[in-house]
Amino acid sequence: MSRLFFACLLAVFPVVSMKSPIFGPQEVNSVEGSSVSIKCYYPATSVNRHTRKYWCRQGARGRCITLISSEGYISKDYEGRANLTNFPESGTFVMNISHLTRNDSGLYKCGLGISSRGLSFDVSLEVSLAPGQINGVHVYTADLGRTVTINCPFRAVNSEKRKSVCKKTGQSCILVTDSTGYVSPSYSNRVRLTIQGTSQLVFSVVINRIQLSDAGMYVCQAGDDASADKSNADLQVLKPEPELIYGDLRGSVNFDCDLGPEMANVAKFLCRQKNAEGCNVIINTLGEKAQDFEGRILFTPKGNGFFSVLITSLRKEDAGLYLCGAHPDGQPHEGWPTQAWQLFVNEETMIPLSQSVVKGVVGSSVAVSCAYNPKETDSLKYWCRWENTQDGHCPLLVQSEGMVKEQYEGRLALYEEPGNGTYTVILNQLTTQDSGFYWCLTDGDTRWRSTVELKIVEGEPSLKVPKNVRAWLGEALKISCHFPCKYYSYEKYWCKWSNRGCKTLPSQVEGPSQGFVNCDQRSRIVSLSLNSVTSEDEGWYWCGVKEGHQYGETVAVYVAVEKRVKGSQDASRVNAAPGEEAIEPRARETEGKVNPGPSLFAEERAVKDTGDPAGGSGAPEGPGSSAGQGGSSKAVVSTLVPLALVLAAGAIAIGVLRARHRKNVDRISIRSYRTDISMSDFENSRDFGAHDNMGASPDTQETTLGGKDEFATTTEDAVEKKEPKKAKRSSKEEADMAFTAFLIQTNNMAAAAQDGPREA
Repeated sequence: MSRLFFACLLAVFPVVSMKSPIFGPQEVNSVEGSSVSIKCYYPATSVNRHTRKYWCRQGARGRCITLISSEGYISKDYEGRANLTNFPESGTFVMNISHLTRNDSGLYKCGLGISSRGLSFDVSLEVSLAPGQINGVHVYTADLGRTVTINCPFRAVNSEKRKSVCKKTGQSCILVTDSTGYVSPSYSNRVRLTIQGTSQLVFSVVINRIQLSDAGMYVCQAGDDASADKSNADLQVLKPEPELIYGDLRGSVNFDCDLGPEMANVAKFLCRQKNAEGCNVIINTLGEKAQDFEGRILFTPKGNGFFSVLITSLRKEDAGLYLCGAHPDGQPHEGWPTQAWQLFVNEETMIPLSQSVVKGVVGSSVAVSCAYNPKETDSLKYWCRWENTQDGHCPLLVQSEGMVKEQYEGRLALYEEPGNGTYTVILNQLTTQDSGFYWCLTDGDTRWRSTVELKIVEGEPSLKVPKNVRAWLGEALKISCHFPCKYYSYEKYWCKWSNRGCKTLPSQVEGPSQGFVNCDQRSRIVSLSLNSVTSEDEGWYWCGVKEGHQYGETVAVYVAVEKRVKGSQDASRVNAAPGEEAIEPRARETEGKVNPGPSLFAEERAVKDTGDPAGGSGAPEGPGSSAGQGGSSKAVVSTLVPLALVLAAGAIAIGVLRARHRKNVDRISIRSYRTDISMSDFENSRDFGAHDNMGASPDTQETTLGGKDEFATTTEDAVEKKEPKKAKRSSKEEADMAFTAFLIQTNNMAAAAQDGPREA
């Protein structure tokens, strides 16, 4: 039975050739006295918009006689009742023909060109009898799958008698239904007989879900004897005229289906007819979807048996005959209401080729380019995610006026590119849950809608930044973004994200808290620097690459701005390279001191008097104080420990030397400084023009430099006494020379102690 139904549908809707770029209705049906409007489509090129359009009637030997054209010609048969209107902006022209007669039935062509041999499309026009009384027969017309009501009059004398309706088949009349409750099996559950009342003197027969086989002559009868009332009714079942839909390759189309309020609570479907075997369901309200239309079809119920189906990213193979209908099991069945469309896919499209699939790795990003009608630069742009629900759904994620869905903040941005008819959507921080289908939409021309599938594949992000960064108010901030060599020639940028996009940061310092970008190609790092961080600098920052107007990979990092508190972690530690852990400062460990020898005593005093370069004492500071933090860093510790060991080793070496030359050493006091000076180091005082110190005792020599000087007493060695007596310099000159040597030595020691940590 189902095969017979679909074979009938193929007979009703013949296969349409899609090779011609001109497209129109294959069949047009109407009744006498009414009018028709026939629309033909053509590719909206500049040549086609200005080419002659015509409507002609086919005759013998392939000739086609022009009846009306866009140049103003109208034949005598069409004068006063026909016109042709061209709509170049939509690529269509329409023929309106009124006051139809049975003689208007025939084969026609709509086409472009100077003759009927140009681009054309064949159209069949069928004009049927008008409803009403014709030779005593009442004519009824009904659309396939719809409902018809046949009224049967009778006289009062037969008001109490049996009423019945039968259908003529050849010489016999097969009973359909009667007032006793009988219903023919072929009309089961779709026919009923009602009596309005004896005062109306009429009964009605209602036939639902009209089928093609229901067409024919019906006989109404009241009574069974010779005085019975009889009347004839001719039922004509009109073939449903497919609504034409002209879609562009890679564009979108919309099917609006109205099945009537009686189908409001019945499952709905849309199917595509391929052959006599059946009509393959594309989508229905029971959750079924065809795999070929996965991710690019939406079903929108609108109440009272009305619904809409949207298909995006049209393909060549999508062209053909489509039926919408209703049935409890969501499948097409004979006798249930349907509505038909003939879809033509124009391959001479203006919609540019775009990606149908994009791939990304976890933690990375994807950039999707969406096309829209270049004439609608001011239209709102959207991006939504298609959900595989029962009827399909696509909630908006971002739009060009600044709306971003809450859970996509910091991850999603829409870039408008006026002038080239495209806009770009970037989604970063990808997760496995982001895989699926996404739609590009505008509030303008719906034909430019498209879909793209996002697939998450294995791999690692190419760009690397710290996951999170903490910055301190008023301090400088630097974030590094590492990129591979494959992006060497790309433009690198940093931008700050907002719900209106991601604004690229300036390339140079223009004031406080302004960012600037510098890139070291050799180290493959692009750095973002903020001179003086403010609270407004908190938020999401993106590092990305692009090539011309084409956006590439991006990576996001969140910068939290805080006020520095004593003991807080340094921002430079937080802003470590990707994967590094921030290291908390630790208190410096107390190091063992080496007791210096006598020769280092003066140097030690000099270092103590000079003090700590940071202004603190020599004792280790605790981690809670700022001085303690500076003195306890690893760099200082790693410098002071080796220095102390070197000084200790030097002290030991000098101690050994002093033990050997002890007899030749005298200790003197020079003001507040004490040092050991070898007397053999002093040259003869005559060389300097000095005089002997006549005030000194031969056994004990004292040099007094101030009232609070310290004393050092030494005894001359016996060997020294046997040497010739040399001239000695004065006490003042000796003190000056010793003091000068001492200062040079202590200054060198102090400078070494200060410069070491600073260099570290």
